[in-house]
Amino acid sequence: MTCILQILLILAAIFIIKFTLIAIFFYQDIRAAQKKDPAAGGFLEVLLLYQGLHALVAHRIAHFLYKLHLFFLARLISQVSRFMTGIEIHPGAKIGKRFFIDHGMGVVIGETTIIGDDVLLYQGVTLGGTGLAKGKRHPTIGNNVVIGGGAKVLGNITVGDNSYIGSNAVVIKDVPANSTVVGVPGRITKQDGKKIDISLDHAHVLDPIMQSIEELQKRIENLENK
Repeated sequence: MTCILQILLILAAIFIIKFTLIAIFFYQDIRAAQKKDPAAGGFLEVLLLYQGLHALVAHRIAHFLYKLHLFFLARLISQVSRFMTGIEIHPGAKIGKRFFIDHGMGVVIGETTIIGDDVLLYQGVTLGGTGLAKGKRHPTIGNNVVIGGGAKVLGNITVGDNSYIGSNAVVIKDVPANSTVVGVPGRITKQDGKKIDISLDHAHVLDPIMQSIEELQKRIENLENK
């Protein structure tokens, strides 16, 4: 009985030390989750229960090992993380500060992906490649970018700062800064240089196709009135 109690105490100590270190070294990422997710509760809830944070912690460790050319060990950690969280991040991907994956299930981030600071991804997002060529074959995501659920950003393209990729959009071309992209294939609506609010109202994202249809309807009505 004493032996079992000792083992439990050791496991409890390891658990406390582990999450204390995460709280210290990932403080900004935890605060980012609280800011970007209206459902987020206290600091402790995010620390213990958010799989997006856990996937990021595993990735930071795997990426460190990847840079040391310990490729097998890095991939092993990333695959265990994938099994535990439902989020697949290749150890070679470079991810900036205050990164947050909301919900997270089904997110895939490819090997040569580069992600800036203050980026928010929703569930089912793919940052993937388009071919078998070596070298840079995955997207570069700028700062303060939001990518909606189910969106696919594919190939060696760049998404500019302060941009929003709408849910289920498929993006295969460069996106200028301060833009909104919706549809398949993705179509760009400029945001007139305004920074996108991180608390986006997804129900009112501008759709360039609908804008064109509405403009045509107005012109037809004007012609009919004449």
